[in-house]
Amino acid sequence: MWAFLRARTLTQWIIVGAVAGILLGALAPDAGMAVKPLSDVFLRMIKSIVVPLIFSTLVIGVAGHGDDLKRVGRLALKSILYFEAVTTLALVVGLLAVNLLRPGAGVQLPAPAAGAAPAVSGGVTLSGLLQHLVPQSFFEAAANNDVLSIVFWSVLFAVALTQIREGPRDIVVRLCEALVEIMFKFTAIVMRFAPIGIGAALAYTVGHSGLSVLTSLGKLIVTLYLALVMFIGFVLLPVAWLTGVPVRRFFGAVKEPALIAFSTASSEAALPKAMVQMEAIGVPRRIVAFVIPTGYSFNLDGSTLYLAVAAIFAAQAAGLALTLGQQLVMMLTLMLTSKGVAGVPRAALVILSGTLATFHIPLEAVAVILGVDAVMDMARTSVNVVGNCLASVVMARWEGEYVA
Repeated sequence: MWAFLRARTLTQWIIVGAVAGILLGALAPDAGMAVKPLSDVFLRMIKSIVVPLIFSTLVIGVAGHGDDLKRVGRLALKSILYFEAVTTLALVVGLLAVNLLRPGAGVQLPAPAAGAAPAVSGGVTLSGLLQHLVPQSFFEAAANNDVLSIVFWSVLFAVALTQIREGPRDIVVRLCEALVEIMFKFTAIVMRFAPIGIGAALAYTVGHSGLSVLTSLGKLIVTLYLALVMFIGFVLLPVAWLTGVPVRRFFGAVKEPALIAFSTASSEAALPKAMVQMEAIGVPRRIVAFVIPTGYSFNLDGSTLYLAVAAIFAAQAAGLALTLGQQLVMMLTLMLTSKGVAGVPRAALVILSGTLATFHIPLEAVAVILGVDAVMDMARTSVNVVGNCLASVVMARWEGEYVA
């Protein structure tokens, strides 16, 4: 029996915890609401990960790989511009879908603490945005989990690091690499508590709001899947047609790595097959070797779209009516932070938690969403793989090196 229990994966335990929490909240609402402190402990541990992880990964991303980007020059510039354009469109599609379908309406999470307002309130002005973006103290921003300010400071720190001599720079980069490894392990330890924390959060939510919350979670899954289909149909397909990518041949080649990504919910598992398939349809190896791995940090279309949907779902569940300006600032925060922790296990959880904390949205939404995250993870991971494979073909076309 012990061997059987140990052989279960974290995802399986999360599902068990979620089901147990739903049953507890439905059958004994008072008991369900009484276990809320277990959820609070889990969410506080998650919040403690955000600052060191974002800081260290951004420093490595800028200072640790700057020389590589300079070497590849034109291809790097084109790739980064393409990645930013496509991920911005992913955010737009996610925003449209979640605002139209409103899956978070009726969940009734606890309201924000008295006096707490979204970090950028009212009409968004350039001066207000700049003041919010630039921290007067890194430690103050870190204490408040102000992700946008932390990103700004970390990028400036990394740029300054690239301008000092190699010896001291390597020491700091190695320290940050060590910090990232430690935070990976820290995250893994925290996630072992996830089945209990998520179960407690769902028990409280169902005990407080009733089983109607399950309808909202179902709507969240449907919203994400519809948004991903819209993104493929209205963004990726037109990009392929406009750049002269042979659509039928491309989707025939990308089908297998996408299925691997869907079944394993792991972009890394699909990476080798994706690179082989893109070379097989005529993309030069040098372009495949640069664009696809770089895209795993800068071009996670499915994950970016998911973050937009999940963040606005959380605001709707908390009863917050965010203005268009506030939503745009939130999307800017998501776009910047998603570049920093793309390779981190459960990265979406870290990014989402940090963004919600910045806008004073209850983090209980994160635990509730995690109860159905496995179903959503498969779809968004598949779109990540398809988007990166398409990027490699588009770059080969732009470089005039695509061999059909």
